Amino acid sequence: MTVYVGNLSYNATQEDLNEVFKEYGSVKRIQLPVDRETGRMRGFAFVEMSDEAEEDAAIEDLDGAEWMGRTLKVNKARPRTERKPSGGRGGWNGGGGGDRGY
Repeated sequence: MTVYVGNLSYNATQEDLNEVFKEYGSVKRIQLPVDRETGRMRGFAFVEMSDEAEEDAAIEDLDGAEWMGRTLKVNKARPRTERKPSGGRGGWNGGGGGDRGY
């Protein structure tokens, strides 16, 4: 069971989130994604809990709650979808320049 937590303060830590979510049950894991280039937190997290009822209670209470000066967006995490490679140059459909002999 995983919960998505959006609109997080950039100052929030795993310990901060653990303190909030442990009130609803057993927290198995917390992920705070960071930007690859800057190393700065991206403003959202995933909290994995051991029980769906605990997860539902946390979502019910925390969605829309103000925490660390921000209004949280809390819901069930959706499965990650495959992302197509972005743009780039070359190939048959993507530009690429050069003399094509037209």
